[in-house]
Amino acid sequence: MIVYHTHSGIRYLVVLLGILALGYALYGVAGRRDYDQTMRKLAGFFSVSLQINVLTGLALLFTGSGFYPQLGMHIIMMVAAAVVAQVVPSVMRRRPMEERTYMPHIVNVAAALALVVFGILSIPGASVFGSRM
Repeated sequence: MIVYHTHSGIRYLVVLLGILALGYALYGVAGRRDYDQTMRKLAGFFSVSLQINVLTGLALLFTGSGFYPQLGMHIIMMVAAAVVAQVVPSVMRRRPMEERTYMPHIVNVAAALALVVFGILSIPGASVFGSRM
């Protein structure tokens, strides 16, 4: 039961970090700011929190919580979100500092958050901010 509550609780951290990363990237584009380490860190924290949540979800699956067909789509979407969230931070890390921009982060974080939201909603009775049960 503790793995379930951990997995469920981390989703709030994932959503919060995603909103912060998206907001900071939008702020960077709107203000025509130079790319900085805060964006790199926010994107990294978002990606890592999502990966940790995927791992706790897999632990939940293997600890006997039971599998049902709708859970398959949830798993696929969450793994896809974790992969998507990792792409831009990995690419930006290899680019020279003067070539780094905020726009790829906007697209990346928005896509990952969309996959997270649709992944959560693919579970019957679930909602992004709590249970509908």
